[in-house]
Amino acid sequence: MTEEIRWGVVGPGRIAEKVVEDFAVVDGARVVAVASRSLDRAQDFADRHGIERAHGSYADVLADAGVDVLYVATPHPQHHAIALGALRAGKALLVEKAFTATVAGAREVVALSRETGVFAMEAMWTRFQPAVVRLRELIADGAIGEVRSVQADLGVQRDFDPTDRLFALELGGGALLDLGVYVVSWAQMLLGDPDTVTATGSRFPTGVDAEAALLLGWADGRSATLTTSLRNALPGQARVFGTAGWIDVLPRFHHPQTVVLHRADADPEEITVPQLGAGYAHELIEVTECLRAGRSESAVMPLADTLAVQQVLEDAAGQLGVTFAEDDAVL
Repeated sequence: MTEEIRWGVVGPGRIAEKVVEDFAVVDGARVVAVASRSLDRAQDFADRHGIERAHGSYADVLADAGVDVLYVATPHPQHHAIALGALRAGKALLVEKAFTATVAGAREVVALSRETGVFAMEAMWTRFQPAVVRLRELIADGAIGEVRSVQADLGVQRDFDPTDRLFALELGGGALLDLGVYVVSWAQMLLGDPDTVTATGSRFPTGVDAEAALLLGWADGRSATLTTSLRNALPGQARVFGTAGWIDVLPRFHHPQTVVLHRADADPEEITVPQLGAGYAHELIEVTECLRAGRSESAVMPLADTLAVQQVLEDAAGQLGVTFAEDDAVL
């Protein structure tokens, strides 16, 4: 590993446009390459962001010896094949959430990462937000006692458009993989892997899920009530309930700046902790530091957590009559 961590972007779409800007506040990391299946699109992205090399295929960036780690931001079903190719090429990975389109795909990527010792992490930026780090410290210190339940919602209103990726089954569209992954990961972070998953919701005419309400249950009675939607906007708030109080996470909870601690018999305490840049910098810093330290996984976003979240998403999708598949022809 070179002293400077050299990044490649795979899939120069909407999220990559935002993430790449935050490299400006990440020490010792630089984006040196971008790949798209359209060379013109890759070159346009490279020109606008001052990136040295543009590749017109994903295979080309996997073969780029000047890249240490790939940020994968293609549609969900394409993550699986690209991730496997990257790991075989010895390139570390930061893969956008949802990690893959299926549990089987996620397991295969995780197994290869562990077999090769090459770093891989899901890009769940929420876990690295300073306000969320503070919330977890408060909980660990017993500020609200034992956590017994969690609430979270995340939804946006989108007009149905069968030509848009969000509504295309073959591209992993629907609310669950794009937005539901946040609420599920939030609950799993705080309560661990659930024992039961119950989902209700609806679908769009293309077959993808339009909205979903999830009830996650644990054998000892703990629970999480989660809502996600592409039909209607939701506040994007979260609450964590304990035996000695609760914590409100002010919208939007997946990249918050403020939490409000409510201890039993005490006035509410508002705690504000701003992010670096637009908030994506923290996950980029985590990957960069892990690579420098020779780690193959993040302790904050371990691969076991990613697998647990994928399982909940797949269980919920199945209950709504939605089945996703990996796109292994992408390379």
